[in-house]
Order: sequence, then structure tokens, then C-alpha cells
Amino acid sequence: MARSFRIKVPASSANIGPGYDVLGIGLSLFLELNVTIDSSQAHETNDDPNNCKLTYSEDSEGFDSVPLQSDANLITRTALYVLRCNNIRSFPSGTKVHIHNPIPLGRGLGSSGAAVVGGVVLANEVGKLGFTRQRMLDFCLMIERHPDNITAAMMGGFCGSFLRDLTPQEIERREIPLAEVLPEPSGGENTGLVPPLPPTDIGRHVKYSWNPAIKCIAIIPNFELSTADSRGVLPKAYTTQDLVFNLQRLAVLTASLTMDPPDSELIYPAMQDRVHQPYRKTLIPGLTEILSSVTPTTHPGLLGICLSGAGPTILALATENFDDIAQEIINRFSKHNIQCSWKLLEPAYEGVIVEQQ
Repeated sequence: MARSFRIKVPASSANIGPGYDVLGIGLSLFLELNVTIDSSQAHETNDDPNNCKLTYSEDSEGFDSVPLQSDANLITRTALYVLRCNNIRSFPSGTKVHIHNPIPLGRGLGSSGAAVVGGVVLANEVGKLGFTRQRMLDFCLMIERHPDNITAAMMGGFCGSFLRDLTPQEIERREIPLAEVLPEPSGGENTGLVPPLPPTDIGRHVKYSWNPAIKCIAIIPNFELSTADSRGVLPKAYTTQDLVFNLQRLAVLTASLTMDPPDSELIYPAMQDRVHQPYRKTLIPGLTEILSSVTPTTHPGLLGICLSGAGPTILALATENFDDIAQEIINRFSKHNIQCSWKLLEPAYEGVIVEQQ
């Protein structure tokens, strides 16, 4: 019997000022997977070795370059890993996945995190696995080891998260699961036959409250910045002074974003950072100037400003004057010959959503 459903996964912004690898916010910009399973249409999926026909809407980010083979696309590769962990070798006969992706790629808005979450939820649905969100989070964290984006996309809202220490028994199988579902030669011969099940409760998180008057302005430069490159400029060690600086502000920020009315004199300084932003200025022209000169004094309504994830997107939190704030940052980027777009977003409180059709 044919069935269809839609999966909606929010974009996310991670790090949030002093919350490097800790804080994340799910945002109201959604990766959508429209899925149909109809065995009578199996002939349309014969070109794919795993019974899955992938298509993208023409206005999707990366439409011209995204892989359409199920063992090469990040979303379906992830789904195959989860299915094979549960002794299901491929998608059900006649599976079609039509994707609409408005999340910019490589810009610090959680595009890869959304793809991983979407893939795990896709597997849970097509395989009728019945996993809880917490268990699906375990599978996600086997592939994407940084929990801030992943947790915000899966659980929604404003989250703090960490990975618990795994026991020696839990890390006995050292294979990288994603590599096990890749085609040869990337995955090697006969890979993926018995992928290791993830340990349980790898990630721990808490959802903070959020004052709904606070909106998220994402200013998105027109160049990509890989997370690996952005992490490569960070130091191997930090001074006690810099770590204490971030810890103090982290403790204040999580509470200050719940307060009504929001207090820019508290939030703005609490969003300062000494762990990652100062080192990434070499990769993002104008970053230091933007973060230091766009303030609540110069732009009423602004509460705080920071790099979104690994960048280059800038995240500004504000209660009003959204256009003026965005245009000021866009103008400052333009001085470095960088063009930008911007989006006004709100927290996606529910996280990933599955709609049966």
C-alpha cells in the first residue's frame, strides 16, 4: 500500500557568542523531504542500487551540484547507515524523496546537521523503526560529532548540549559509520555489512526558555567556509583567563535570553567570545569591525551579535529595527567586496517534524 509523508528539519545556529560547541538554536528555515513509497512505481527507482529516486526542487541550495545517487547524497547515505544498523539493506521498493533545501550550504546555518537529522528520521520512518528522538540523536552523533547544531535541529529551540564520555567497551568498534555506507573505493570492499549500533544516550542536552520578542537576523555572505577550515585556525590551548571569560558570559547569557523585557546592557556583553571568533577574523573579512561596532547604542533594538556556527554568517539578536541592523552589516561587508543576503528568523521550537500525508 502506498504511503507518503513529509520531514521538516530546521536550520540551526551554533556557538552563540561564548557557547562554543555548546549552544545551538533551531531556526525557522526548513529542509523539507517529501517522501512517497509505492511498490507499483518500483520501475522508476531501478537506476538506484538502493531503490531510492532522489530529486531536488530547482530553487534548492546546491541544486546544480548535489549528488542524486542514494549512496553519495548525505541525507540518504545517513539513512542507509541507520537502516543497515537495523538489518535493512536498502530502501523499500519504489521509494522517492523530493527535497527542497533553502538552507545555505557552508555558511554556518547547520546545512549538514539538518541533512544528517533528516537522514536519520527518514530511515526511522521508511524502516518503521520506532525510535525515540533521543535514540535518533545517538545515530546522528555517530556521524556528526558536534552536538550543538544536531541537537538544535532534532530537538528544537534554544539548547545547551554535550557528549558524555564513552566507555572503552562502547568505543571498541572504531569504524566511521558514514564511511561504511559509501560506495567503493571510499568505503572499501564489503563495507556496511554489519555497521555498529551507536551506544545509547551519547548526547545530553537541556532546552532553555527563550523570550519570543527576540528575533534572529541572519546576514549571509555569498561565500562558503568549511567547518574544517574554520576549525583549523583555532589554537590548541587557551589561557585560563580566556576560558573564564567565556564561562562567565555563558552562565549569564542563557538566563538573560529568557528575561522580559530583554536587557541589551546584559545580553550584548554576555555574547562576547574569546575562544573562536578572534581567530576566525582571518577567514572572514570585516568580522572584527562588525562584531565590535554594531551595538545597541548605534542600533536600538539590537541585543547581541556573534558569528553563526563556523561562519561566515553573522547572527544578530534583536527586538526591532531588523532591516536597519541587517543593512548596516551588509554595508560593512560590501566594503570588502562581499555581497550578502539576510533572513529574519525565529526559533524553531519543535525541532524536526514528520507530517503523514
